[in-house]
Amino acid sequence: MRLPTFLGLCLVVLGAAPAAAAAPCGGDFAAWLAGVKTEAATAGISQRAIQSALAGVAYDPTIIARDHAQGVFRQSFAEFSGRMVPPRLARARRLYAQYGPVLSRIEAQYGVPGAVIVAIWGLETDFGADNGRFPTIRSLATLAYDCRRPDKFRTELIAALKIVDRGDMTPADMRGAWAGEIGQTQFLPSSYLKFAVDYDGNGRRDLIHSVPDVLASTANYLKGYGWQRGQSWGQGSANFQVLLQWNSSEVYTETVAYFAQLLATGQ
Repeated sequence: MRLPTFLGLCLVVLGAAPAAAAAPCGGDFAAWLAGVKTEAATAGISQRAIQSALAGVAYDPTIIARDHAQGVFRQSFAEFSGRMVPPRLARARRLYAQYGPVLSRIEAQYGVPGAVIVAIWGLETDFGADNGRFPTIRSLATLAYDCRRPDKFRTELIAALKIVDRGDMTPADMRGAWAGEIGQTQFLPSSYLKFAVDYDGNGRRDLIHSVPDVLASTANYLKGYGWQRGQSWGQGSANFQVLLQWNSSEVYTETVAYFAQLLATGQ
């Protein structure tokens, strides 16, 4: 997954690549991009995918401005939950009922209650209404080229190329948050590779268009970080700690837990 950037909640935290694998940041962008192409080919990514994804990619200074402008999330739980949950609760209830059979199957397989998944879905992108419009490859290339956290974002760029190569998305479809998160619950590419599942059985892991894929993949992510079947998810619980792996903001995680509890209890 990802750590979400919805409404600029928190700083992005990504897994780092080995320093030796990364070309120097800064300098000539075209030369730097050529190094990325070489690394991608060495990683087994096809030339077709490399060329289709990286042809015409340019540095975008507006992405760097957003990255540098980030701040730590400062709202209280009462402020944030009061602003985010009530406007989404009625629709969350409708979707919770609409996808009830799918969510029941997902819970049976992954152990994660549907209420938790729907709460995350609503808070991240308004249930897919706002996945983000930034071209993912351009955003990741820009952040990887910048000297602030180059190795971390280079890892995500290579992961995005692997997603293209395996046929889950075209580069044109790969649009999302400014820091590279993709889909209706905002997975970073490395988490997309690790946790995305083809739950609708169409042969692709599509976290942009396929709601079953989105819901099951979100559950798979939480299961991967140790979600405990049948246990509570309130503050102090092991499952609350798993939710903090989704987003390290305590206030955001409290809001997910609260939202999910409202759905689960029909309040």
